[in-house]
Amino acid sequence: MSEQPGPVDPRELRVSDAERTHVVNVLQKAIGHGMLSLDEFTERTDKALAARTRGELNAVLVDLPGVTHTDAAAPVREKPVELRASMATLKRTGAWTVPRELVIYNRLGSTELDFTEARINHSEVRIELNCGGGSVKLVLPDRASVVTDQVRMTAGSIKDKVGSGGGSPRFVLSGSVTAGSLVIRRASYVRIGNLLIHSSWRITRAAD
Repeated sequence: MSEQPGPVDPRELRVSDAERTHVVNVLQKAIGHGMLSLDEFTERTDKALAARTRGELNAVLVDLPGVTHTDAAAPVREKPVELRASMATLKRTGAWTVPRELVIYNRLGSTELDFTEARINHSEVRIELNCGGGSVKLVLPDRASVVTDQVRMTAGSIKDKVGSGGGSPRFVLSGSVTAGSLVIRRASYVRIGNLLIHSSWRITRAAD
């Protein structure tokens, strides 16, 4: 029986371009307050842009009081990514990169987010809904779980075919849906010989 991998050190988690940019902005504020010299700013900016992990990224802020995390393992907070659909259709499918936080604005539109082949580098993804008169469909990976307790439904409907459970990644939904619908499900597949046909009509070769 193979051993289960141990927990990953938060310092070793990979960082995104948005996190690097955020740290560079913090360094710019620090030089404006006289906390860094120009040479120090240049050196730290180069390190921030080249950082691959949280430990490397947070190290450039560790001695700047008021602009850094006291816990070196704490992640740099990213701004939520906003997706907007106003009387339109918005889709994300395939190998797209999922941010830690999403905000969905939907007005009389249709939003479909397929996470089954997406790159998800977080154990938890937070999605805030701000929807009126439209539909939102979330297609989650096989082992994922979802929490919908914080979603306010007004004259709308929610169909959760995934459930909370203990799966990972965990999707935590909040916000409101008014006169609209929210559907959460897993991808469906049809097998023909050694081919798997995804519910979005993508075809892949099945494992032997």
